[in-house]
Amino acid sequence: MFGEDRFGKSEDFSAHYFKFGGTLTQNEINRIVRSVYEHLDTLYPDENYRHRFPSLETAICEVTEKALDGDERARIVNTFAFHELGYIPNEYAAALHKFWQHFMLAAVIDIWSPKAAWLKEFERAGILGLFSAMSFSSDHGMVKPSPKPFELVLSQLGITNYEAIVVGDSPRRDLGGAKIAGIDCILVGDAGHPDALKTFGNLLELCEAI
Repeated sequence: MFGEDRFGKSEDFSAHYFKFGGTLTQNEINRIVRSVYEHLDTLYPDENYRHRFPSLETAICEVTEKALDGDERARIVNTFAFHELGYIPNEYAAALHKFWQHFMLAAVIDIWSPKAAWLKEFERAGILGLFSAMSFSSDHGMVKPSPKPFELVLSQLGITNYEAIVVGDSPRRDLGGAKIAGIDCILVGDAGHPDALKTFGNLLELCEAI
C-alpha cells in the first residue's frame, strides 16, 4: 500500500466523518481518532499484545469517556479505516499478476481497522483474486512478528514452511515473524538485514529478477 496511515497532527478527520451523518463536533472526532491511534500505536510493539491485539471498536471504547451508540462507533471505525487505507499503484498490481503466474500467493497484513476497505481496494486494483490465502490481523488479533499469522496462511495453502518465502518490508515484523515460523524472507525497501534471503529496493525490482 502507498499513502496509508494518514494520522498526522494536521489531519482533519471530520471531513470524512461528517459525510456519514456524524453527530460529534469537529474537535471531538479529531480528538477521538487521534487518541485511538496513539493508544493502538503504543500497544503495537508490546509483546504482551502480540496475540491479543484489541479491535478498533474496543480501542474506541477504551479511550472515549463519552458513551457512544453503535451507529456512532461505526462512523468512527469507518473514518479511521479511511485514513489507515492506502492505494495500490497500477505497476505494483501488474507485478503481482506476474508473480501469480509463477507462484501461489498469500497475504499476511497487519491492520487495525476491519478488512472491508482493504478488500475493496484489492478488488479495484484487480488483485483480489490473486491470493489463495489471507491473514488480516483485525480478524483475529494476532500481529507480526508473531509467527501465527504466517502459520495460518501455510495451513490455508496446505504447504509447509520449507515450501514458502515471505516477501516483506519490515525486518522486525516480516522477517522476524517469518524467521520464528521457519520461513525464508526476502526484504524489499530501504531496510536490509543479514538474516534476509535477499534484499531488493522494492517489489518491482524483485519482479524484474524473476
